[in-house]
Amino acid sequence: MFGLFRKRDPHLQPATELYGSVVAQARAPEFYRDLMVPDTKEGRFEMLVLHLSLVIDRIRSEAGSADPFAKTLVSVFVTDMDDNMREIGIGDTSVPRKVKKTAGALYDRTLQYREIAGAEHATSSGALAVALSENVWSEPDYPQATKLAEYMSRAGELLEKQALADMKQGKCRFPDVHPAPLYT
Repeated sequence: MFGLFRKRDPHLQPATELYGSVVAQARAPEFYRDLMVPDTKEGRFEMLVLHLSLVIDRIRSEAGSADPFAKTLVSVFVTDMDDNMREIGIGDTSVPRKVKKTAGALYDRTLQYREIAGAEHATSSGALAVALSENVWSEPDYPQATKLAEYMSRAGELLEKQALADMKQGKCRFPDVHPAPLYT
């Protein structure tokens, strides 16, 4: 009943649709099968955060850090994390603490990846591969991390080419996990 008097967030529906696209890409089987991302809660979470951080950075690069759409997108993520934790049986008293930790991880990864991308804009993806190796595989130098860093760079480039207005309507495209060969 009290919801009747609350103003509805106009960004909620498109942010939910955009988040759905992010989740779908993060679950692409090629990450787990070909790049050997661990098919665990942690591995799936890292792939979700990787993709969501790219989208958030794209939105904020043009719209600014206080963009209400980006804030709504993060709220959709937090709600999804809360729902998932309750669904897998995490106790009600510990859910808020764990959700806060996942939101902090999103913030930390977004900042980390942004700083690396800014520092090595015209150089190799070495530092990004090291960060991905530690975050995704919990190893200092995982062999597939370079391929994931290359994918992340291609994804960032493709997102930059997409109109912000389209993204704010819930539309987003990601590249294939494996680039098409130059010659067949």
